[in-house]
Amino acid sequence: MNRPNLSYADSVIPDSAYSNARTRHELEAHFVSDDNMPPLHGDLYEQIDQLEAIDVDELVKLLADDNNVTTPREPVSLADFFEGLAQLATMGVVEVTDIVEAIHREVILRPLGRFNEGNVNNWQRGITGRIYGTIRHIMLMVGNNLASVLRIYKRAIDQKSSRPLPDSLKKLVNVINGVMGDHLVNNDNALAVPMVLYDRDGNLQRETLSGRVAILCHGLCMSHLSWQAQENNDLGAAIHTSQPDTTVLYLDYNTGRRISRSGRKFCQLLQDLVDNNPNISQIDLIGHSMGGLVSRSALFYGEQERLDWIKRVGNLITLGSPHHGAVLERIGNYVQDIIAKLPFAGSLAKLGDMRSAGIIDLRHGSIRDADWNSLEGRNVLPQDFRHPARLPSGIKTYFVASALIETHYESKVTDLLGDSLVSVASALGEDDAEHALFVPDGHKAIFYGVNHMNLIHSRRVREQVVEWLLDNGRSDYAGRTRIYSYPRSLDVAV
Repeated sequence: MNRPNLSYADSVIPDSAYSNARTRHELEAHFVSDDNMPPLHGDLYEQIDQLEAIDVDELVKLLADDNNVTTPREPVSLADFFEGLAQLATMGVVEVTDIVEAIHREVILRPLGRFNEGNVNNWQRGITGRIYGTIRHIMLMVGNNLASVLRIYKRAIDQKSSRPLPDSLKKLVNVINGVMGDHLVNNDNALAVPMVLYDRDGNLQRETLSGRVAILCHGLCMSHLSWQAQENNDLGAAIHTSQPDTTVLYLDYNTGRRISRSGRKFCQLLQDLVDNNPNISQIDLIGHSMGGLVSRSALFYGEQERLDWIKRVGNLITLGSPHHGAVLERIGNYVQDIIAKLPFAGSLAKLGDMRSAGIIDLRHGSIRDADWNSLEGRNVLPQDFRHPARLPSGIKTYFVASALIETHYESKVTDLLGDSLVSVASALGEDDAEHALFVPDGHKAIFYGVNHMNLIHSRRVREQVVEWLLDNGRSDYAGRTRIYSYPRSLDVAV
């Protein structure tokens, strides 16, 4: 039987397998803290196997309810940060051990012509495979105990006096979530960012709301703080200045999770917001990059479930969102496939498996569960087989794309390069197949001389978004031509 190994790749396999792995993980923690744990001497491997031989099927059922708990979490605190880092360090050692073992196994077996499924499986039962398993097991025990000590300390202190994260660490935590956010969730790591709404002052949204509400949704590896500009003239401030009666909120979420899961969570959050604030008259969603896909996913599931909040959405505006995928993720996946086929280097392809499920979903802009939940491992359906997710009717939708060049120049290279991360066609929802998002040309804008990250800070983009929100669907943009915006100076924002 294989050693319990909660590596990154194993932690994101289907729910049943994950539950089993998680249960073994918790059983190990239990035995580590149990005074009756048998001493690790004599036949160490036999005693480790005794832990694995425990039938955990019944315990998996008992833990199922805990896995589905949706109790809101508070934002990551300073104590959470140190607890999460302790666990993350152990996870990193285990994952590196997996990669080193994979390379070692390939180097030993391939020259002998024995690098096949049968010999790879037998490797785990050999002395070398058991040594690697022991290393993983010990590191998990050490990490679990260290994290448990920090968790007990955190619970012992007065929660009211727990220190919030400084902005600099908050941004770092969101970057970590973008890279491996699904791994953090699957391993119950305290660094996993919960989905919450912040107000313009950076406080959690707890006030009673009424009238019109605009919600800004950030992109991959970013946070609600990313919208703020140093000159205090960011998009949120511009919306508030132009429309003082509109409440501006900022969504913060774990960008490493599946986009469809974030979309479902956002959908429920918006329904709770409306239930708790029935006087909200209109909701406008503005999403940058992945934030636009999460907003579309929330709209898709909200309409599918016929939830009340959908009826209050007035405008959807996306800024550089990869509606049909991001070129960079496709290139990364292609390179990983090539490396996996190279002798002695194939094991290095495991490094690509460390990237989050959220990043993988960006490959083709997948916003539905159906694009991945029937597949084994961490993958998404090919572009031609993904499921359509059309825009809800009755909502004014506007797409913003950008290009690094500063002048209007029609070419395949320009369109493919786009803003350096997302092509122009993808950002505008244009596709030859059934996945095309039918938005009138007058609702599309291309900004030249603006890169992907600067979309949220560009003055020209800000002015256009404010204009659309002020108009609020009164003008017939559908009868107009596409908007082209050029920089006033010759400098290109790079």
